[in-house]
Amino acid sequence: MDFAGFVGGDAARAVRVLQGAVGHYVFISTGQVYLVRAPRPSPAREADYDGPLMAEPPAGHPDHGDWAYGVGKRAAEDVLAAAFVRDGFPSTRLRVPVINGERDHTRRLEGYLWRLLDGGPVILPDGGTHRVRHVYGRDVSRAIASLLGQPRTFGQAYNLCQEETPTLVEILETLAAQLGTALRLHAVPRSDLEAAGLDPVRVSPFSGRWMSMLDPARAKEELSFRATPLREYLGSIAASFLAHPPAHPPDAYADRRRERALA
Repeated sequence: MDFAGFVGGDAARAVRVLQGAVGHYVFISTGQVYLVRAPRPSPAREADYDGPLMAEPPAGHPDHGDWAYGVGKRAAEDVLAAAFVRDGFPSTRLRVPVINGERDHTRRLEGYLWRLLDGGPVILPDGGTHRVRHVYGRDVSRAIASLLGQPRTFGQAYNLCQEETPTLVEILETLAAQLGTALRLHAVPRSDLEAAGLDPVRVSPFSGRWMSMLDPARAKEELSFRATPLREYLGSIAASFLAHPPAHPPDAYADRRRERALA
């Protein structure tokens, strides 16, 4: 299971070393392989992978890193797909959006928990009314375990994501209820945050433009993939956070005083 392949060269080395010596190679890809398409499909199906790509943003542009990540993952996927056609290399590619889970190392969802518990307000760039579709880490783990060694998945790609498409506001309403805390939200135009020297994605990690919206229909049909209901898995994450509180907040919480001053 390859969680650390990011560019075509990574996949090419894996194929070279493991050809004929591995029963099944599962590559963890990303929904961002669709976000570098032009235009962006939403919700994106596996069949939407092929097509023209957006132009590379200038070096130093805020979008360049995300663009490079999506293009790099595509290059790795293309190597694996070609190796299957050429030599039967037994790989499966899994495309995932934002993954939420207990003690998630990215600490994105956790940042909202800290802000809800400190009395708020939680700042929402441009209002938080956009819809999101993430996935629970335990569901991804179960999907990987169930498809290992299944020849019918060789050479294939699957989207793994939850069913629900809540707004960010609805996610925060659910979390606040589960934490037993009052919900104080404050909408701020993205331009005002940037003018104040605040990065909108550090303030609200689920407010970035590089979050994919996937269609899980193929995984449901061919892998019998079933996602844990959103309210259930958010409750598990909140309970874990309260039972095992981290020693310190995420790095992005360092700007909290400035967030509140702006609100």
